[in-house]
Amino acid sequence: MKLSRLLLMLCFVLTVPFTTWAQQTTMTDEQILAFITNASNNNMTRSQIITQLIERGVSVERIQNIRKKYQLQKDKQVQGARNISGIDKDTQNRLRQNNAKSKSEQVQDKNKNFKRKRIPVEDESTLTPYQQQLLRNRRAQQMDEELGFILPDSLGFYDEEYENYESLKNKRKVFGRDIFNNKSLTFEPEMNIATPTDYSLGPGDAVFVDVWGASQKQYTATVSPEGSIDLEDFGPVQISGMTVAQANAHLRSTLGGRFGGSNIRLTVGQTKTITVNVMGEVNHPGTYTLSAFATVFHALYMAGGTNETGTMRAIKVYRNNRLVSTIDLYDYILNGNLRGNVRLATNDVIVVGPYECLVNIVGKVRRPMFYEMKASESVATLIKYAGGFTGDAYEDNVLLTRKTGGSLSVYTLNEFERGTFHLADADSLFVDSVLNRYKNMVELRGAVRRPGQYQMDGTVSTIRQLIETAGGLTEEALTTRGIIHRRKDDRTLSVESFNVAALLNHQEPDQALKNEDVVFIPSRKELNEELSLRIEGEVRYPGTYDYAENATIESLILQAGGLTDKASLAKVDVARRIRDKKALKSNEQVAQFYSFSVKDGFVIDGQAGFALMPFDEVFVRSSPGYVEQEHVYVEGEIEFAGTYAITKKNYRLSDLVKAAGGLSPQAYLQGARLQRVLTQAERQRKQELLHIITSDDSTNVQKLAIELEKSVGINLDMALNHPGNDSWDIILQEGDRLIIPQFDNTVTINGEVMLPNTVAFKPGSSLSHYINQCGGYGQRARKNRIFAIHKNGTVSRVRSYKDIQPGSTIVVPAKKKRSAMPIASLLSLSMTLVTLAAVIVNAFKK
Repeated sequence: MKLSRLLLMLCFVLTVPFTTWAQQTTMTDEQILAFITNASNNNMTRSQIITQLIERGVSVERIQNIRKKYQLQKDKQVQGARNISGIDKDTQNRLRQNNAKSKSEQVQDKNKNFKRKRIPVEDESTLTPYQQQLLRNRRAQQMDEELGFILPDSLGFYDEEYENYESLKNKRKVFGRDIFNNKSLTFEPEMNIATPTDYSLGPGDAVFVDVWGASQKQYTATVSPEGSIDLEDFGPVQISGMTVAQANAHLRSTLGGRFGGSNIRLTVGQTKTITVNVMGEVNHPGTYTLSAFATVFHALYMAGGTNETGTMRAIKVYRNNRLVSTIDLYDYILNGNLRGNVRLATNDVIVVGPYECLVNIVGKVRRPMFYEMKASESVATLIKYAGGFTGDAYEDNVLLTRKTGGSLSVYTLNEFERGTFHLADADSLFVDSVLNRYKNMVELRGAVRRPGQYQMDGTVSTIRQLIETAGGLTEEALTTRGIIHRRKDDRTLSVESFNVAALLNHQEPDQALKNEDVVFIPSRKELNEELSLRIEGEVRYPGTYDYAENATIESLILQAGGLTDKASLAKVDVARRIRDKKALKSNEQVAQFYSFSVKDGFVIDGQAGFALMPFDEVFVRSSPGYVEQEHVYVEGEIEFAGTYAITKKNYRLSDLVKAAGGLSPQAYLQGARLQRVLTQAERQRKQELLHIITSDDSTNVQKLAIELEKSVGINLDMALNHPGNDSWDIILQEGDRLIIPQFDNTVTINGEVMLPNTVAFKPGSSLSHYINQCGGYGQRARKNRIFAIHKNGTVSRVRSYKDIQPGSTIVVPAKKKRSAMPIASLLSLSMTLVTLAAVIVNAFKK
């Protein structure tokens, strides 16, 4: 059916409501149809149409839906509505359509048992990149198959895409062999072009005979199998085998008597199909039904192109047992020449024979692969086919390996021999790369302004010229000696030296350079250890500094940012290493030591004219009379809570309470506690203990919270009653925090009791009184290990009522839980006992 007629019928169908939708998109059915029509009219390729449909959210199910509607219309189950295609019936009937079957249809017709490998539709994120590509190809393939009812030909997806990847990658790559498997290069003929003048009419051609002038008449007919057209009120007219020009002349002579004074013209509408035979070394040999305008290339595309042994250089076309064309595909691929790609006729035979000469070229060419060559072509032609040499190719000689007489032969071909040396089947050509060696290079290294490689000819041929070209020497250059590393004829190295200063000052003769010479100018800085000074202690920026000649202690201190407020002016020390390069034995003294003081005006008082030497170490000591303020804190029931400075080394609890104005009337002395900040060493030690405790656990110790404070048990009432007493009046440290609470008349009971609880404190009450307030002991209570945590942070065993204070927390620990013996261990023990018993019984029997 014609494409335009299909479009018209589709437009009728789209006006009828359907309740079943596979998938909703933003495009309506009319918009999808209009897009396909416009894209096809604008010469958009089929693959581009499919890609854009998928990108616009059109699914395969949606196309299937439209196809079902078309089938209903075709079966006359839906009576049509308006024509929205924009093509009227008369124009539609005059348009041509490719009425041949698509490539995939014809291939499947010839392989009835053909089963395509299916790729299940699944989530792309779970697939490998290669599987994702196959899945996208499969979706495009399904879209291509569904569009076959509206687009004239399919892309021809081949099952090679679904073969095992390992087998695909092992196939040898032959230049040009995959041209007919390119989905975007179908060589499909253009149908709506002016009919060629040599087009031969035959059965199946639709023709239009227009009469205008004195008479107005239009005939529409199709050439019958007998070769005639039947004109209304006139009868049959034989035109089969005539060209369009011959048919027009015949009609004018035949109908001229009836339509005198009128013009008569015959035009061709829908063309017939032709059948051609594609034989020989192609992937799908057989007979194909093609459009009357089809060419040899389109027929080869339909047959899947040449196979592994097919030729691409001499494809022959026979018509009526006569050779009419010989095609060289390389002429088309490399030069764009369509010579030999003739338009086919019914019963034409295309024969693809085996190749004559297949050679391989590897190495430094732009397209290394296999090439099919003619017997008359040379190595130079092969290199031309391969795109020529790459930039780093060695062009003087190429190596050709040939298999002849049961053995291999090697040919080294220069530029002149390559043009006359002809190739044979299975030849292999190798193009080597240039050597990693220079023929006009010298290198300059070391203490020069622009070290690097230089061209050794022209202006640079001697050492002096090389150094001058490099911008001269740097200030650190050692001018007494330079070195040349030179390669001898056997590629081994030799070393020669020269006086750099004498050579540059023309006091010694200049020396000629040789290829690949390496000239080295030493640097004093690199030959000697880098000189430095180090300063530590009470300066703003302690560290290592470059040594400067005549450096003093004062200049080094200033370079280090000056003294800190903590620095001692009475003691600045200098340590100097001992360097005796002429010594023959070790000395007991390993360093020299100097001590200085700083006077007013920042002047070092000590050895007159003392200058620092390389690698001296300066130590600025801390003043013993310098003490930074330290602070403690008090809060709670105190008259003046807040932060207080420690005014003496033995600053105690009583001193802090006194400085804070004394206790308030509500202060509970027995409940006062002291919180002390952990030092860095204490936190590290606690971290190590946690690591030991959890060594058999998977817990990450770094994630365990390490408290920054610890509780210090105190008795504030005793400390105030005995100020200065080491047993009660504790010495405070930086960051200590004294907390004085109000009176708390409750007691908290936790642990292995029936119901943990907080109850009122009752003076003189025994432990059992408080346990009874919680319902008694639990089943696993350890009654002989009960202890109390008091408000002031101290802990004591509870032996009598005196050990229980207001605010205390009574803790009843639990007995250790006995772990049951595993069944496997129990069985093993039982078997051991039974075996032992059997041994004993047997022993007594003896």
